[in-house]
Amino acid sequence: MPVIAIDLGATKAAFAIVTADGMTAQATAHPLHGREGPEVMDLIIRHTRALMDAHDGREEVEALGICVPGISYRASGRVWAPNIPGWDDYPLRDELSAALGGMPVHVDSDRACYILGEAWQGAARGSDHAIYLSVGTGIGAGILVDGRVLRGAHDIAGAIGWMALDRPFQQIYTACGCFETHASGGGLGRKAAALAGLGTAGEGRGRPPEAADLFAAAGRGDASALQILDEAVECWGMAVANLVSLFDPDTVVFGGGVFGPAVRYLPRIEAEARRWAQPVAMRKVRLLPSTLGGKAGILGAARMAMQATAKTSKP
Repeated sequence: MPVIAIDLGATKAAFAIVTADGMTAQATAHPLHGREGPEVMDLIIRHTRALMDAHDGREEVEALGICVPGISYRASGRVWAPNIPGWDDYPLRDELSAALGGMPVHVDSDRACYILGEAWQGAARGSDHAIYLSVGTGIGAGILVDGRVLRGAHDIAGAIGWMALDRPFQQIYTACGCFETHASGGGLGRKAAALAGLGTAGEGRGRPPEAADLFAAAGRGDASALQILDEAVECWGMAVANLVSLFDPDTVVFGGGVFGPAVRYLPRIEAEARRWAQPVAMRKVRLLPSTLGGKAGILGAARMAMQATAKTSKP
């Protein structure tokens, strides 16, 4: 049963047809180029139709799964995607289904799809109790409990960028949360900009400093960069400890653009987590880097669509 899968990010959209064994075909990616609201929808519809026209498989595509960077409301199919202007309460599911002739469309958050993808084809393959810790521009967690994605009463579960890991409270936390301020790619980039020398390096390449500049400076032995990353390791470890103590997973998968270069810190993150976590649960959990990388969202969106289709087709 092939499905169309779409991974919608803040700056690009990736498309693929995915088969029941996790194989992808006709995979493409297209930048959003600053598009807003309906313009993003037009791009999605255009490239989805092109993908369907190019599909030469024996089996007809039965459904579409799409993951979005924000909140997906299950009951209404509407989404909140703050990085896409105009998508504050956007009727993504209904508009996309109508444009595709009534094709079933299933929508979820990117963090939920990441853990579905990793549990299906990635580092957490076969697990019913796993967490995907996504550290990119922001921070989120896809949480799998008893084989089901934990979504919460309002479909916001996993917004762990708001996890309180420091005190006292600082006003800067109101924008994106304590954890995200200290240990996301965006937060590390802002700290990089404040370091002497890093600003010049970033601006010399025609852009503001990023987290990558911080890792590069740490590699050169820059004391300030090393201190900032030490603090980030503490935050990542404390967050893992809290998640392990709360949910007792067997696997925590690290992904997103920061992991990446931060994979080298996994042993230190695990050591920090052991200081804080419930000890029996922490001894039993595996901390692993993502094996799917940029394919986690595509495969997770496909898995979501397949599961939803199987559920609705049962007598």
